[in-house]
Amino acid sequence: MATVLILGARSDIGLAVAHQFAKHGFDIQLAGRQIDHSDADRLDLTVRYQVGVTLHEFDVLATETHPKFVDKLPVLPDIVVCAIGYLGDQPLGQNNSDIFTTIVRTNYEGPAAILGVLANKFESRGSGTLIGISSVAGLRGRASNYIYGSAKAGFTTFLSGLRNRLSKSGVRVITVLPGFVHTKMIAHIETPHLLTATCESLSKTIYASTQSHRDIVIYHRWRLIMAVICLIPERIFKRLSL
Repeated sequence: MATVLILGARSDIGLAVAHQFAKHGFDIQLAGRQIDHSDADRLDLTVRYQVGVTLHEFDVLATETHPKFVDKLPVLPDIVVCAIGYLGDQPLGQNNSDIFTTIVRTNYEGPAAILGVLANKFESRGSGTLIGISSVAGLRGRASNYIYGSAKAGFTTFLSGLRNRLSKSGVRVITVLPGFVHTKMIAHIETPHLLTATCESLSKTIYASTQSHRDIVIYHRWRLIMAVICLIPERIFKRLSL
């Protein structure tokens, strides 16, 4: 039976992805901080879908522990989904280097580091799929969230380079670029209803990407919107309240 490792499994998106893959018969490895708090989710997934589910403590910022984390997994997964993200507070981050660094490390450095470790393992094996959930916020810097957006831009570029490197090795790298998604992370923000996806619908798209040949998935009506935004000249863009 195939296995999927979900990094950031305690997040709303991570748990939705776990249900989606379990529904299709995958054994599930749930990884995240304080993962013991997910024991009820582990039991639910096990009973509901009759699949194997294991819990794994994982700190994305403790990059020095990543190789040991991978080595301790009960089996090297067939698919990895990185659902780690942290919006943070843009105004505070502009004036506090610790907050700034946490946003950047959580959205770029940590996810890139762990996927780099897994990429080496997959390359040696000659198979596997790595899925990184980035964001359309990384396609152009906006005054309201450029710290988060710049970190996601870095992650998107990392995934692109990794995909290029592994293209002849039998390993796939998929970049998923959602816009607004109904999660606890943005619960304090009022978002446009028609442009805000559910975790369930995003998880279906993520699973579907493993069954297609798409490398980059810009999700939920954002492809056209971002195409237009990226075409706006800088002299005009900098005057917009975005």
